[in-house]
Amino acid sequence: MKTILWAALSANGNYARSSQRHPPKPEATADFAAHAREHGNFIVGRQTFLEFQENASRRPQSASMDGIDIVVVSSTLALPPGAPAQTAPDARAALALLRGRGHQTALVVGGERTHNAFLSAGLVDEVIVVVTPSFEDEGRKITLSRGERREATLIEHTSLGGGLIRLRYALGSVDTW
Repeated sequence: MKTILWAALSANGNYARSSQRHPPKPEATADFAAHAREHGNFIVGRQTFLEFQENASRRPQSASMDGIDIVVVSSTLALPPGAPAQTAPDARAALALLRGRGHQTALVVGGERTHNAFLSAGLVDEVIVVVTPSFEDEGRKITLSRGERREATLIEHTSLGGGLIRLRYALGSVDTW
């Protein structure tokens, strides 16, 4: 199964944070929604899922998520019957769930722990980074396991408007220093 990691990062490489005062850029949420619709699914961590549920500004305004398979990576979250998502205890189980539903591509959208879990398990084939026009203090980052290195090949770069740039990379195999 092809796995694509999607992340919005500040210009200095940290995860782009949002708040009531600094909501996510609409171009970024629209890009996320377009990729979710294209692949028909997305995988998200528990904390990010709960933030999506609680904070309307974090959700894409441009499109409905109806018909999109949502998998929340969590071993503790109990979703009620009829919830808009399913849970999986880890990265491999999340991919197996989507594979079982007929998907050939999985979109991993966050947060930091979820992204890094997929990367450290060697499960990511492509990375899409939406670079936002902001610099932020020391923050969360996309990382590999200590001593690992992966080459990336630029597939595409696109201006999304509003000062945002989307970079899409294919990841090579894991190497060590």
